[in-house]
Amino acid sequence: MNMTEIIGNYEDIVEDTQKDRYLTFLIGSESYGIEVRYVTEITGMQAITDIPELPDYIRGIINLRGQIIPVMDVRLRFKKEFREYTDRTCIIIVDISNMPIGLIVDAVSEVITIPEEDVVDPPQTNTNIYNRYIRKIGKVGNEVKLLLDCGKLLGSDDLDSLNSAL
Repeated sequence: MNMTEIIGNYEDIVEDTQKDRYLTFLIGSESYGIEVRYVTEITGMQAITDIPELPDYIRGIINLRGQIIPVMDVRLRFKKEFREYTDRTCIIIVDISNMPIGLIVDAVSEVITIPEEDVVDPPQTNTNIYNRYIRKIGKVGNEVKLLLDCGKLLGSDDLDSLNSAL
């Protein structure tokens, strides 16, 4: 086997181990999930430096071991009321368009497997503004998990603003 075949096989194995795996978290009483493949790290809350002229849901930046990472409050992104951060509040570091972004969530739950046959499209309604961020709905026992589309959490305008601010 040459190196290209080995690397290709490794990438296939990593992709298979992440298939149908979601990191679940809470915003209020609602349970959400994001594909594990987007998650690079989970960290507790830390000091956030405010950056002027960014949307209110982009809370600022953090310095995580020397790397500057913008952080977004998912609760505010979904037009929910701000809630004071607690010891359960976490920052999930995800990779969106090759940019690390911290997602502030009320609490991280667990990593679960949701088989493809238990994942369905969300109903098409115009009642909730944040439905555009929901890619699929996962059925887990008697519960549902709203599976987010990480790529849609930040629009191109947001990415441009962050790139120019950083």
